[in-house]
Amino acid sequence: MITFRYHLVSIAAVLIALAAGIALGSGPLDEATDVLGGGNSSKADPAKVSFEDGFAGRTAEGLLEDQLKGQSVLVLTVPGASQGEVTGIVDNLKLAGAEVTGQVELTSKLLDSAGRQFAEGVATQSAADVPGVSAATDSYGRIGAALARALMADETTPADQTAMTVRSAFSEGDLIAAATPPANLATMAVLVTGPERAGTADRSTVIAALAGALNDTGKGVLVAGPASSSTDGGAVKAVRDGAFATAVSTVDVTDTASGRIVTVLAAAAQASGQPGAWGTSRSTGGAMPQ
Repeated sequence: MITFRYHLVSIAAVLIALAAGIALGSGPLDEATDVLGGGNSSKADPAKVSFEDGFAGRTAEGLLEDQLKGQSVLVLTVPGASQGEVTGIVDNLKLAGAEVTGQVELTSKLLDSAGRQFAEGVATQSAADVPGVSAATDSYGRIGAALARALMADETTPADQTAMTVRSAFSEGDLIAAATPPANLATMAVLVTGPERAGTADRSTVIAALAGALNDTGKGVLVAGPASSSTDGGAVKAVRDGAFATAVSTVDVTDTASGRIVTVLAAAAQASGQPGAWGTSRSTGGAMPQ
C-alpha cells in the first residue's frame, strides 16, 4: 500500500530538487537563481525563503529518519562557514539518527599554506607512531592523517591517549579549536566550508588536501558549502577538481534549508560507500542522492 509518508517524501524530493536548482523536465535553472535564498541573500525573496524553510522543517524528519543510524559524525568547520548553516546541518544529522561527536574548527593558521611546515612538524611530533602519518608522501597527507587519528576511527570509540595527545598538540599550536570537544572518535566527518571569496583559492586547495587525507579513516568525509563554494576559488570546487574527487562526497547547497537536508542524505550515501557530488547544476550527481 502506498502510504502518506511515501507521498510526503516524494513531494519533498521534488521540491528539494527545485530548490537545489533543477527544473524537472526542462533542465538546469539559471546559475544565478539555482537555489532559493542562495548566493546573495540580499536579493532573495523573503516570502520564498520562508516557504522553503517551513517546508523543509515539516519534511526533514520523514526524509532523514534512520538514514545515519549507527553512525557517529564529527562536524568540522573552517573560518567563514555560516554558524546558522552548521547548526541546521547538526540538527539534521541528529534527526537522521547520527551521534554527533562534536564540532571542531580548522583554523586559519592550519589552512594558510605559509604555515605548512609548522603544521607538519606538529603532526609528525605528536603522531610519530601513527602509520598513516609516516606513510604519507606529502605534508597535508601527514597533517590530515594525524588529525584523523585524533578525531576519527573505523568504529565509534572513546578518544584514547594517542588521540588526546594529538588533539592537545594541534590545539596548543592554534591549528584547531574545539567548540564542542569530541568525547568519542567518529566514524565519518562532515566538513562545512564557507562561500567563495577573493583570495581563498589557496585555502580551498588546502581544505581539499586535508579532506582527502581524512577520507582514509572510517566512512570518510563529506565537504559541504553554499552555492558559491562550487565556483572558481571555492573549497567544494577544489575537492571536485582534485585527486580525491571520486572518493570525497560534496554538496554545494548548504545555504538553503532543503540543501541542508541534502547534505545529510549525501553523508548517508558516503557512509554507505557511494560518494558523489550533489546540489546545484554544477554537481555531477544531480540535486540529491537517489
